[in-house]
Amino acid sequence: MIKAVIMAGGSGTRLWPLSRAAHPKQFLALHGEGTMLQNTVKRLSGLDVQSSVVICNEEHRFFVAEQLREIDKLDAIILEPVGKNTAPAIALTALLAREDDPLLLVLAADHVVQDEVMFTKAVSDALPLAESGKLVTFGIVPQDANTGYGYIKRGKPQDTGFIVDQFVEKPSTEVAKDYLASGEYYWNSGMFLFKASRYLEELKKFRPDIYQACKSAMIETDSDLDFLRINKEKFEACPSESIDYAVMEKTNDAIVVPMDAGWCDIGSWSSLWDISKKDGNGNAVIGDVMLNDCSNSYVRTDDKLVSAIGVNDLVIVSTKDVLLVAHKNSVQNVKKVTEQLQQEERPEWELHREVYRPWGKYDLIDSGERYQVKRITVKPGAKLSVQMHHHRAEHWIVVSGTATVTNGDKTFILSENESTYIPIGVIHALENPGKTDLELIEVQSGSYLGEDDIVRFEDRYGRIEK
Repeated sequence: MIKAVIMAGGSGTRLWPLSRAAHPKQFLALHGEGTMLQNTVKRLSGLDVQSSVVICNEEHRFFVAEQLREIDKLDAIILEPVGKNTAPAIALTALLAREDDPLLLVLAADHVVQDEVMFTKAVSDALPLAESGKLVTFGIVPQDANTGYGYIKRGKPQDTGFIVDQFVEKPSTEVAKDYLASGEYYWNSGMFLFKASRYLEELKKFRPDIYQACKSAMIETDSDLDFLRINKEKFEACPSESIDYAVMEKTNDAIVVPMDAGWCDIGSWSSLWDISKKDGNGNAVIGDVMLNDCSNSYVRTDDKLVSAIGVNDLVIVSTKDVLLVAHKNSVQNVKKVTEQLQQEERPEWELHREVYRPWGKYDLIDSGERYQVKRITVKPGAKLSVQMHHHRAEHWIVVSGTATVTNGDKTFILSENESTYIPIGVIHALENPGKTDLELIEVQSGSYLGEDDIVRFEDRYGRIEK
């Protein structure tokens, strides 16, 4: 029996401004039709996977649940109260599943695999090794002397794989060329296959502190809607460590199985350009784009027309609130921009203009001194929390659909072109009773318009502080 373990943490700052702290790359459709998380789950269709567990943080839980629900693959979601790297994250699932002792297929939610047939073959080739008690890691057959990945040196052959001789950190260009020429090295993919019991045995042997902290955190769990919460205080005491350092570099049972499946971790805009479909001039274009005399560029726009003339080797990314222009050779420095934005407490490092919520989304259309204008979309059957505000009043105008509105002690229906006014301090709620999206314009006015000026009294999504 295989249980997939999909790690969906991380911020993806090098793909800013599309990927942001509150909406990172694993929840975006960057390559292919679905989001990266959805594509990771769908990639399992050729394997005998009995169930899946997704591990994510508290802030992204509704992204995970909604995106899995869209593809009818919602099984279990473990919420990490704080990120502690991959060794503890995998331990949580192993502890949860150890009674049945399945094979754990550990995958990251933000990788691209272009050849799913070869992916399935590599995993299938590794099954007997994992069943025998080996800890399998998948080594990507290198296509070039890439300095952005760690490497795995293979040793003696063993069945369909090789004994791991050495894990190597990201090399210099010259060293990477030597690795490529030798044919003995693979890119370290961060994908694994092993029995739950074997992983826990090795973790307990080499990092008993991590094992014990995770075991203690799993003793007290709390099921909440689709989520499993672990003990926050005990997990916070767990050391942060990767599975490579904690287990794979120390165990005598590490095996590397080669995988040649068009793998990429999309760690930058240039790596996304590498795997994107291009025109005759080497340009990868997404959205409403017009190019003239341009070559080898990546140009993407979410809303407005973008036109470029006479440029080469550029990355141009336009969102509703940000425009990024960078040379492909400098895209690794995008992270420095997000760090500066965070230091200056600007919202663009964390939030898009369009913000997703469990009930739908809102788009901040306009703002100024003492006012904000939002376009709000409420999904069919969804309801915002019963709430009030200390500092702002709100005016709702229905654009399309039907709204059930609670305004003080009154509850009533609003249809298209109808509106209501909610004074400061009045308890209110909004629900979509229809079968299509509810669209409305919200005009806020007041002395303070921050999202933290919300006092929730009831919430079906568990967002009331306890």
